[in-house]
Amino acid sequence: MQVYLSFHTISMMTKYKAIVLDLDGTLTNDAKEVTAKTKAALMKAQERGVTVILASGRPTYGIRSIADELEIGRYGGYVMAYNGGHICRWSDKAVIAQQELAPETVPALHEAAKGAGCEILTYQGESIAATNVRNKYVMHEAFINKMPTICYDDFPGQVIYPINKCLIVGDPKILVNLEKKISAEMAGKLSAYRSAGFFLECVPPGIDKAAALDNLLKRISIEREAAIAVGDGYNDLSMIEYAGLGVAMANAAREVQDAADYITYSNQEDGVAHVVEKFILRD
Repeated sequence: MQVYLSFHTISMMTKYKAIVLDLDGTLTNDAKEVTAKTKAALMKAQERGVTVILASGRPTYGIRSIADELEIGRYGGYVMAYNGGHICRWSDKAVIAQQELAPETVPALHEAAKGAGCEILTYQGESIAATNVRNKYVMHEAFINKMPTICYDDFPGQVIYPINKCLIVGDPKILVNLEKKISAEMAGKLSAYRSAGFFLECVPPGIDKAAALDNLLKRISIEREAAIAVGDGYNDLSMIEYAGLGVAMANAAREVQDAADYITYSNQEDGVAHVVEKFILRD
């Protein structure tokens, strides 16, 4: 695999002060692990004063183990969970900003999922609450986040608010049409998009990694030009376009790669480590 620059010009003299990392398909390999090489590179970057920001669609609890492994709390790092819907300073878990899903949207989402033959889940403390804990896609979400599942037979009635998102899971072909239906019927009340073929994210309107990143960087006095953003999915596209250096993984979708300033190696080839070594540790 050969890395390459896009048509954008990259200034090799820029001093980057922050690196924003998607998790699945980016920071972690296919086993959902941070490799020793990638961890070592990020630890060196943090020792040089670079702020690490983990930006994922995962719930905050599902990011916890990686944030702790990288010791981002010790070095002043941040977690942007739910695609930016919940931002916290990891050193003391202080909530910097968050957006909540309107409670009245949950029954409608539940009915839409049920009518399409899909399952719906949300996050309750340290657990995932789902309508069917044996569903393969629910089990996959539990595996990704290393969270136990609990069954809610009366999902709308059992959900404890506030919540930051619901996730509808099911056959990708079904979710294509369900995404269109929910987006049309609930426009202005929530945003719906697929983060994977079998995952339909239902979040408060306006949730966007770039908007959340802009909010955070302004709070911590880091210019966007001094930030690197790395990702592989469509939900990473906005922050890749926003950052001073937008990086797509080799395993990223073509549209994501086309929008990036730089294409790195895949998540199976320590693509994040390569970016850190080239643009932060190069001197």
